[in-house]
Amino acid sequence: MQRDVVTLVPDERLDLASDLMTLGRIRHLPVLTAGAVVGILTQRDLFRAAIASVLELRPAAEREWLHKIHVAEVMTQPVLTAGSDWPLRRAVDLMVEQRIGCLPVVDAGQLVGLISESDCLRLLSWLLVPEPNRGPLS
Repeated sequence: MQRDVVTLVPDERLDLASDLMTLGRIRHLPVLTAGAVVGILTQRDLFRAAIASVLELRPAAEREWLHKIHVAEVMTQPVLTAGSDWPLRRAVDLMVEQRIGCLPVVDAGQLVGLISESDCLRLLSWLLVPEPNRGPLS
């Protein structure tokens, strides 16, 4: 689980979200209000909003278009979340069942982290190394 999670608030604009995703190589941004998860913005949500690719707009025109759209207008909601006390297997099963790439992890209604497909694959890769040769999980 990632504990340092980049987040957004509902009234931020999609151009900022796009920049955060591109620069941080991030695919999922939880959207918070007072620390509580109210939505999640995914790359898929952003692609749907960025009709610029269909219209073949220049990058500057695409940014201008995205600046006009608030995160709240395109974020996925309601959001499925995992409890901080959940076993990893429960979170993974939910992600597979619902065909989602991440789960915000909450404790007492507040975001404490994010578990993603990449986290699960990193763990799997680590587990596949014979035990005497395993280094620390990073």
